[in-house]
Amino acid sequence: MVDFKVSQQLARVKPSPTLAVSQKARELKAKGVDVIGLGAGEPDFDTPEFVKEAAIAAIRRGETKYTAIDGIPPLKEAIRKKFKRDNDLDYGASQVTVSTGGKYMLYAALLASLNPGDEVIIPAPYWVSYPDMTLLAGGVPVIVETKEEDGFRLQAEALASAITDKTKWLIFNSPSNPTGSAYSRAQMQALTDVLVEHPQVFVMSDDMYEHILYDDFEFLTPAQVEPKLYNRTLTVNGASKAYAMTGWRIGYAGGPEPLIKAINKVLSQTTSNASSISQWAVAAALDGRQDFLIERNKAFKARRDMVVEMLNEAEGISCRKPEGAFYVYPSCAGCIGKITKGGRKIENDEDFAAVLLEEEAVAVVFGAAFGLSPYFRISYATSDSLLKRACERIQKFCAGLH
Repeated sequence: MVDFKVSQQLARVKPSPTLAVSQKARELKAKGVDVIGLGAGEPDFDTPEFVKEAAIAAIRRGETKYTAIDGIPPLKEAIRKKFKRDNDLDYGASQVTVSTGGKYMLYAALLASLNPGDEVIIPAPYWVSYPDMTLLAGGVPVIVETKEEDGFRLQAEALASAITDKTKWLIFNSPSNPTGSAYSRAQMQALTDVLVEHPQVFVMSDDMYEHILYDDFEFLTPAQVEPKLYNRTLTVNGASKAYAMTGWRIGYAGGPEPLIKAINKVLSQTTSNASSISQWAVAAALDGRQDFLIERNKAFKARRDMVVEMLNEAEGISCRKPEGAFYVYPSCAGCIGKITKGGRKIENDEDFAAVLLEEEAVAVVFGAAFGLSPYFRISYATSDSLLKRACERIQKFCAGLH
């Protein structure tokens, strides 16, 4: 056996808990267990037909070669038009770039900008990859906890207290993964007012769930709310969630030209260009009709309402109704310290998720993975029937605790 040791940098990083939960669910299903997996953040809808047809047409035209590192011109133009249409943001072609998924765009930006010791403010609960990407890029994650009574939203006072002379980035995500929380104009303005006073701080706005909002909630992004932040905001988005294109792996961003050039340098020495076929597909998605988003949001909203209602009927569980995305982040505080039918004591939310999977075959992600306990995350991007069965199992599980 080779005595292999991982790098010190990688040793600081944890595997993705959300991917681990999904893998565990797949393994149990392969053994014949009737597992309901609510861990993956992936829409169950199919990619729209007109988008698939655009990809097929691109293949038939022979659009199968390397492209420019920062994306094909038609996609970049579609991105520029999207930013103007949806966000009132004007970007030139040199201010827009394309990557292999939104996740890599975030990481490439951190690689392009962080020096050892630079701090990145990350509100918790956070998407699981933010802190570890920061560590891999040589930065220091600064976790700022939010409160459920504030809607899991970062407060201006907490942001101001977290900023130091070493702060390089604030990572901002609205609607949020894992909570589904979104910021109103006034709530966002309070944060941007703080950031205006600290010109060394850049903003990384992860807008991946922009089009998944409910109850007429208005989506806004930081550079749109506060134009003074335009030259130090990277606005990141992609096709994965709204357009159900998770496997196509396309992310994109708009921002100040020097930062975009630095990101492109990272791309040039790591991934090179994103998939040529996927780029043509996303260009069609952004330029094409958007009416299907309304129908899909209606379905997501109905699922949200059902899941929130059923979870709040479970003993020991309380669940806030989110403004967007397709997640809920319920508290399991009322279950901590109790004993399951199988004789296991629930010490924390990780125990709760583990025993729920073992005893009722429902896969969720524990809250500590997102930096805030005692909670767990459910993705309701699956069928109504599966969600109903899963919630019934959770109710049964909670009723059996003593």
